[in-house]
Amino acid sequence: MNVRPMRVDDLMGMQACNLQNLPENYTMRYYLYHAMTWPSLSYVAEDYKGRIVGYILAKMEEDLKEGEEPHGHVTSLSVLRSYRRLGLAKKLMVQSQEAMKNMYNASYISLHVRKSNRAALGLYKDTLGFSVKGVEKAYYADGEDAYAMHLPLRKDS
Repeated sequence: MNVRPMRVDDLMGMQACNLQNLPENYTMRYYLYHAMTWPSLSYVAEDYKGRIVGYILAKMEEDLKEGEEPHGHVTSLSVLRSYRRLGLAKKLMVQSQEAMKNMYNASYISLHVRKSNRAALGLYKDTLGFSVKGVEKAYYADGEDAYAMHLPLRKDS
C-alpha cells in the first residue's frame, strides 16, 4: 500500500471509493474545490496497481469567527472494505493532521461521524484520541445524528 498526497487525477477514484462505501456523497466539483484550495491536506491510499482504495478529504475551516484559531476539518474518510484493518485509515488521518499542523498551524481538527458508526468511533476516539464535543441532531440527510468530534493539535488548544 502506498499513502501519498492526492492529485487532481485521483478525484474519480476518490469519488468511486466514496460512492461504494458511504451514504454521503459529493459532487466532483466539491472534490475539485478541496483539491484546488487545500491540495496538501487530502491523501489517497493506492494498491500495487495504483487503484485508489482509500482517501481522506480535508480542509481548513474558512469561516472563522473573530479570535478563533485556525483549525482543520475532515470532510470525508473512506477505505474500501477489502482493505480495512490494515491501518490505512489511521495513516491517512495522521498524514492529513500533520499537514494541517505544519502547513497551516492548525490548533485542532474537527469532524462529524454518524452515531451508529462504531468502527469509525473506535478509530477516532480510541486510536487517534479525538473527543466528542457534542451531538448534532439530524446532521445527515437521512436524519441520523452525528457526533461532533475534536482533536487538539497543540497543547494550548
